[in-house]
Amino acid sequence: MSAEPDPRTGDCRNQTSGRLRMVLLSSAAAIAIAVAGPLGFAGGTIGLTGPAPAYAAETPPGFADLVAKVKPAVISVRVKIEEQNSANNENNEAIPRNSPFYRFFFGPHGESKQVITGEGSGFFISPDGYAVTNNHVVDHAKTVQVTTDDGSIYTAKVVGTDPKTDIALLKVDAGKQFGYVQFADQRPRVGDWVVAVGNPFGLGGTVTAGIVSASGREIGASPYDDYLQIDAPINKGNSGGPAFNTDGKVIGVNSAIVSPSGGSVGIGFDIPADTAKLVVDELKQKGFVTRGWLGVQVQPVTAAIADSLGLNKAAGALVDQPEPNSPAAKAGIKARDVITEVNGTPIKDARALAQQIAKTAPGSSAKLTILRDGKTQNIELTLATMPKQEEEANAQPPQQRQEPSPEQHLGMSLAPAQDVEGTGKEGVVVLNVDPNGPAAQNGVETGDVILDVGGKAVQTPSQVREAINQTKSQGRHSVLMRVKSPQGTRYVAIPVAQG
Repeated sequence: MSAEPDPRTGDCRNQTSGRLRMVLLSSAAAIAIAVAGPLGFAGGTIGLTGPAPAYAAETPPGFADLVAKVKPAVISVRVKIEEQNSANNENNEAIPRNSPFYRFFFGPHGESKQVITGEGSGFFISPDGYAVTNNHVVDHAKTVQVTTDDGSIYTAKVVGTDPKTDIALLKVDAGKQFGYVQFADQRPRVGDWVVAVGNPFGLGGTVTAGIVSASGREIGASPYDDYLQIDAPINKGNSGGPAFNTDGKVIGVNSAIVSPSGGSVGIGFDIPADTAKLVVDELKQKGFVTRGWLGVQVQPVTAAIADSLGLNKAAGALVDQPEPNSPAAKAGIKARDVITEVNGTPIKDARALAQQIAKTAPGSSAKLTILRDGKTQNIELTLATMPKQEEEANAQPPQQRQEPSPEQHLGMSLAPAQDVEGTGKEGVVVLNVDPNGPAAQNGVETGDVILDVGGKAVQTPSQVREAINQTKSQGRHSVLMRVKSPQGTRYVAIPVAQG
């Protein structure tokens, strides 16, 4: 599931999945929850026999003291975007109508020269006016104003933003000291109390409470998704606001919710404090974020891929191909390698690899543990700076068509790439696929180019057949193919019939 921000309300990301939507939270409302009693029960009597549990005395009776301490640091963030075109002009907007941010961010006002506004939340992290909010709250903003808990309004400037983690850093220069809060040093445990403060539906200073429901959530926002899930009610307008632990430290930045209606159903997502802190430090120093770059296209190791490689378990990041002149290529990383550790940290999948590399500074050395042909190797390299753009021109799929032969190559009709115009000289081109065959069912499409099968480069259909037969003779139930398409290079594990 992926999420998209909502400008029209300053809202977070939203994607429909059935009736469920992922919603970014800027500019909407929260339903406050009253916490009554040490265990959060609203009323009634519960009979207990025997001595009271030890943890009952440690559970906070309420959050009033906590809120009084942190609330002055929480701000409402209001932004304005000025459009130069009329309401009916769809071709030249500040936020294009085809942008994922358009549907749920800001609403147009006026007819010819439109002013778009949105509201979110934020919080001061230093007495001199540095404040944190979400990137999607201030994206495309012409002006930014913040309102403090006492009703004072100040102009803020955007110091820097990081769309990949949805963090933005603001600065208010007012010649005065502001109340501020600090990031927590440790991640909360699942089940810990959490208190959210924000500006839902423009109702600044709203407080809700709940618990941490899960950690390490992926919502499809970026390769670096690592969200905390909380059940403290948060809604549109809470975007960029803080979530606190019982010590008054920020454990996360509210960013998105899952919702069938746009309102809170108790599934919210926060950017963890450790991630936010690293990003904010870089934004404060440079105005932008630099990330380490390894330079590989990778994919998760599925059970079928693990079987085809002879691995004991489905874990690690499978290298589709190293980028030319990248640190990986220079260090000898090859296609079909499986990266299992980075600097001693286990890599469970491709997302974990992206996160580990991205939070390592460019120019730093990294020690990679890989599996190659069933053997473990260690490779040391120096990470580079992630390029701003990584785009490749890809040839259009060939237009030739040929009826597939179901008995031939797992339901594919093949031809040497060198014989098909526009596909290059390497590999074997898929001319057509049987829609009911194993190849099509595992994502192989017409126009794909098979580069290698079972770890062996192929140039002719007969070599493909030989490699498949060799896989069968080894007793494996899947054959691993490296396939190139307009979207990039990837591995595909296709089941093969035995006998």
